[in-house]
Amino acid sequence: MSLVSFVVKPDERPASSTSLPRPVWLLGWVSLATDAATEAVYPLLPFFLTRVLHAGAVSLGIIEGAAEATNSVLKIVAGRVSDRRRKRPIVLLGYSVSSFARPFVALTTTWLQVFVVRVLDRVGKGVRSAPRDAMLAGWATPKTRGKIYGFHQGMDNIGAVIGPALASLFLFFYPEQYRALFALTIVPGVVAVTLIFLLPEHEPDAASGAPASGVAGVASGFPSTALGAGSRTAAMSTPLPRSFTTFMLVLGLFALGNSTDAFLLLKLTDAAGGVRYVPLMWAGLNLVKAIVSMIGGSWSDRIGRRTVIAIGWLVYAVVYAGFAFSTTLTALIGWFMLYGFYFGFAEGTEKALVADLAPADRRGFAFGIYNAVTGLGALAASIVFGAVWTAFGTAAAFGLGASLALLATVLLFAVI
Repeated sequence: MSLVSFVVKPDERPASSTSLPRPVWLLGWVSLATDAATEAVYPLLPFFLTRVLHAGAVSLGIIEGAAEATNSVLKIVAGRVSDRRRKRPIVLLGYSVSSFARPFVALTTTWLQVFVVRVLDRVGKGVRSAPRDAMLAGWATPKTRGKIYGFHQGMDNIGAVIGPALASLFLFFYPEQYRALFALTIVPGVVAVTLIFLLPEHEPDAASGAPASGVAGVASGFPSTALGAGSRTAAMSTPLPRSFTTFMLVLGLFALGNSTDAFLLLKLTDAAGGVRYVPLMWAGLNLVKAIVSMIGGSWSDRIGRRTVIAIGWLVYAVVYAGFAFSTTLTALIGWFMLYGFYFGFAEGTEKALVADLAPADRRGFAFGIYNAVTGLGALAASIVFGAVWTAFGTAAAFGLGASLALLATVLLFAVI
């Protein structure tokens, strides 16, 4: 009988080829509940700020920019800290901050108050993301990482379907009761925080015995996740593998063309003549994301991470090219739904590749870097996109995003 059999309970072992461990399911439900609350607010926040609080577009830009910048920086810090300490308390702190800060949007009367709430919400996301992703890696085997991250991304996206759908239903019966809707997001927030207490006490990385590298031929420099104190100290001072750094550089290039989805929503809103159906469009997008995420993750375990990521990035390029040249609402909705395939193929698979490339004892830091690259890249991309939109029009802005995605896809095969 192996050491793992003594340490790990039967329902908490790393995933087999046919099942998912109980902690993976729990974290999936946590993300579903959290995203249901978040996405019930997010599509309505620009309208709430500009029409209810009478704030300007500049205020919206300041709020989202500061929130995402804070989120991105904290992901690196939290990831590094989680490599030295137990991850569950950090994950609990992150989800708690977001869950209990978000409903306070209901009490705001100025855009500065929304600024504080939104930043606190993103602080929570920044604290929890990297440690949670590292925990998931500990419950996976090299052959199930794609499946596990695809499943988790799918649960996250299901929450993003439920939230806007319930928000639309609520506003149908209670028109313009935005504050009451925001206050009700405390309910899924409490559910998410409660579920975290059901996670096992022991650290998954130590229990799973999963190898440091999950891709054949990718050397991590570490023989096992079960390192002694001296080895752990040495691991913490060892640079991440060059293959990981190379992937981050290519991902950074893609991120420079991956601007905020608000620009897509803005063009859809203009084509639709109003915001009435925006939450339903957002829910439809996330339904596609949820379905494809679970398919894409499993594919990456069979045909390779790089191929599935490339499919996602190519879909992104096609969608942005479509938004560059399409003007009718029907065409734009079609491109918007196809956009969900990009998320489904790329997001979970990118995380699985990070887990493949990073040594087990540095996964928290690695996921922090990954999240910071995507977050800061999106912030820079949004600024550039807005400037190009203003100077040269929407076609040029969307065309730039498509071009950078194509270039990143070529480099993905050339250097990874």
